[in-house]
Amino acid sequence: MDKSLSSCSPPVLTLLVLMYPLLRGLALHLHSALTGSYIPGTHSIAFVNCLNEQIAKDIARAIMDKKLAAYVNILPKSSAFAGGRGRAGAGARLPAGLALPPLLRACFHFRSIHPFEIPEIISLPIDQGNPLYLRWIEENVPRD
Repeated sequence: MDKSLSSCSPPVLTLLVLMYPLLRGLALHLHSALTGSYIPGTHSIAFVNCLNEQIAKDIARAIMDKKLAAYVNILPKSSAFAGGRGRAGAGARLPAGLALPPLLRACFHFRSIHPFEIPEIISLPIDQGNPLYLRWIEENVPRD
């Protein structure tokens, strides 16, 4: 066994293991601040299915008024089929460019104004993209 590992006490090793995600995140943010590079997963795209285009426009307007997204696209006339308690039918899909902290606020906001009991809200992290565009999202969606 490595002598350096055998001299560490179990609480110290446990602390190091538990702090790894925090330390890694801090290192990534420091690297990003120094180099101006994008940290994968900092922003996300949320998809919200709506019953019709008017509801999608109302939700989009509410999201933009609260600055929960940098942009909102409305893709009309999508079709959805769901089993169980879901609903089937034509609708509009509402992709929105979000930063992660506002994503949680946006989820609660979507649910409060969406007509479905269980609205479809899906978020996908943005791994890569145009650096200028990703910076634009950062500037247009407050993180607090």
